[in-house]
Amino acid sequence: MLRGPATINFWADDLEAARKWYTDLLGVEPYFERPGNGLPAGYYEFRIGDHQAELGLIDRSYAPPELPREPGGVVMHWHVDDVQAALDRLSSMGATPYLPLTERGAGFVTAAVIDPFGNVLGIMYNPHYLEMLGR
Repeated sequence: MLRGPATINFWADDLEAARKWYTDLLGVEPYFERPGNGLPAGYYEFRIGDHQAELGLIDRSYAPPELPREPGGVVMHWHVDDVQAALDRLSSMGATPYLPLTERGAGFVTAAVIDPFGNVLGIMYNPHYLEMLGR
């Protein structure tokens, strides 16, 4: 039934600052914008990584009222080649620690930060991910 993430959405009070921050982090501009056409953006979407996964940034004014403003709950981990190097870069860009670097055994390493907009950004070194890429 679940075949892989299609779009991960993060919320931001300052959508333009979030767009710039993620553009700097990812090294690519968003490929999609709504509403656009001369109107202020309410949504930006990036395609990133080996499978062109989608990361969407949404203006928090569009969030359902029940959406908690505090980080927590689900942590989506993105594969990185070096968790410590990724943590160092994220910290230098203003992200704050959320879950410390943790060696999970069998080569798995995880960590998570809170981006400057209050979203949890998980990172992971995952040997299974690399095996899947090799096929």
